[in-house]
Amino acid sequence: MHASIERLLVPIGAVVIALMVFAVFVSMAGYPPLEVFQLIYKGGFGSGFSWNNTLQRAAPLILTGLAVALPARAGLVIIGGEGALVLGGLAAAIFGNYVLQTPTLLSQILMLLAGAMVGAGWIALCGWMRHARGINETISSLLMAYIGIALLNHFVEGPLKDPASLNKPSTMPIPTASMLGLTPGFDVHIGLLIGVVVAVVAWLVLRFTTLGFALKVVGGNPRAAQLAGLRVGVWLIAACAAGGACAGLAGAIEVAAVHGSANASLISGYGYAGILIAFMARQNPLAVVPVAMLIGGIGAAGGMLQRRLDMPDATVMVLQGMAFIAILASETLMGSPWRKIAARLWGIEIPPEKGKS
Repeated sequence: MHASIERLLVPIGAVVIALMVFAVFVSMAGYPPLEVFQLIYKGGFGSGFSWNNTLQRAAPLILTGLAVALPARAGLVIIGGEGALVLGGLAAAIFGNYVLQTPTLLSQILMLLAGAMVGAGWIALCGWMRHARGINETISSLLMAYIGIALLNHFVEGPLKDPASLNKPSTMPIPTASMLGLTPGFDVHIGLLIGVVVAVVAWLVLRFTTLGFALKVVGGNPRAAQLAGLRVGVWLIAACAAGGACAGLAGAIEVAAVHGSANASLISGYGYAGILIAFMARQNPLAVVPVAMLIGGIGAAGGMLQRRLDMPDATVMVLQGMAFIAILASETLMGSPWRKIAARLWGIEIPPEKGKS
């Protein structure tokens, strides 16, 4: 019980500290902090239009958050989801134009599967390099993200370029009938529902199945997992593949529901924002959903800050960066003597450790 409260309060405290530092930052830049926070709220959550914009951004963010959270259960830090996302989007565009002939529900499913499979294979390479060659997965996934972006640019500006896309090189647009529809009850594409369903399924698998337990053992103590007969290398690669599939699916949804083709708009930073989301959610797939909505709302408010206060729309990225640093720093407080101080401030009584009076 106390550990659960700690896991909740520490990230919340880190976000509060980030907001305080951000308030000082905007104040030093000559802007009123209270008005800035009010506009962030209005831009992200203050109206029906704002909510639609927020939820549309949250749809891929849920999946890119899972792309970090799932490998983290196996003790891996994967930060290259951006590469899997853009390649997943490219794969969906290729299937939608050059492979599939009939625009049907089947073609939509196959486009999403193509994006997920390409993303899974891309990040699974990082798991294989970690297991077979001892290459750090954090560095390899980041470098492979740049390679993935370079491949996207090569294909959309070269072999797959639509001659009609002059100012913004893109692939041929997928048929209108193959575009994804809206989520029932919302004015947001069905990618939001897909993301929520994937998050719930991932949580159920990790929480209630032997697969989830085995992955937890591998991430907690690889040596013990080997002694228990688990093939650690297979589990590492599988965890990376699951995370990559989520990122690739996010890219496919962006193409099939938003852009209609693969182009530079896919390089939007969703893959990198997923890192912050996963850490704020403490790698809990269910918690990824509300955190993704929060980060999506903050991102959606950038335009309002620019219009009302003439601030750069990238100001919200500064807030996200501060939150990320605060979240990382807060990890050092987990289970430390600071835990007792925080518990006293919150009025929580912590029982003595076993073996100690």
